[in-house]
Amino acid sequence: MRQNPSFAMTDVTELRRLIDANPWMTLVSATDEGLVASHYAVLLDEDRDDLTIVGHVGKPDDLIHGLGERELLVVVQGPHGYISPSWYGDSPNVPTWNFVSAHLTGVPEILTPDENLVVLDRLVARFESGMPQPRLLWERPNDPDYVTRLERGTVGFRLTPTKVVAKRKLSQNRPDDVVETIIAELGAGGDYADPRLPAEMQRALDARRAAR
Repeated sequence: MRQNPSFAMTDVTELRRLIDANPWMTLVSATDEGLVASHYAVLLDEDRDDLTIVGHVGKPDDLIHGLGERELLVVVQGPHGYISPSWYGDSPNVPTWNFVSAHLTGVPEILTPDENLVVLDRLVARFESGMPQPRLLWERPNDPDYVTRLERGTVGFRLTPTKVVAKRKLSQNRPDDVVETIIAELGAGGDYADPRLPAEMQRALDARRAAR
C-alpha cells in the first residue's frame, strides 16, 4: 500500500479500534506456486495491549500458506466509499475513494490445540453475541467430541506484526467545509457509500479541530 505521510495511521489505540471493528480479514502469503489469499475472521489477542492478533485457518490452508514458516500479510479493511468530484465544488477535481486500511505483516506462531480452542470459543462468542439466542461453542447440541473434532480440522495462529502499514484517507487534505459537505453527501446514501465512512470522517475532522 502506497503511504502518504499526511494519511499515515500510527496510533496503536486507533489501530486496535480498526482491527476490532473489522474482524473479517484477508490473509496473503507468497509461496513457491505464487501468491495465495484466504479470508478469515481474526481477533485481537485479549492478553496483549499491542497489535497482536489471533485466528485460525481451516486445513489445508495452513499448508498452502506455509503457516508458521513464512511471512503472512493480514489486510484489515475498514470503512470505504466513493467520493464524487462534484462534492468539492466548482474547481477542477477528479473522483477518489476514501478508506481506512491496515496491513499487518509477520511470521505467525502456531497455537497449541488448547490455545486454538480458546480462540475458536472467543470467535463464536464474539459473533453469536448479537443473536437473539446465542449458541456458544460448548453449548448443546454441540458436545465435547464434536468440538474436539472441529478443532482438529483447524490450525490456530498468533501474529505479532513486525511491520505495520496503515492508512486513513478521509479527505484530511481538504478544507473543513468541504469535508463537511462530503460527510453530508455520504450520509445521504448512494450506490458506493459505506454507511460507516461518514462517522470515521467526522471523527477525524473533530480530532483535527481539537488539535488546532
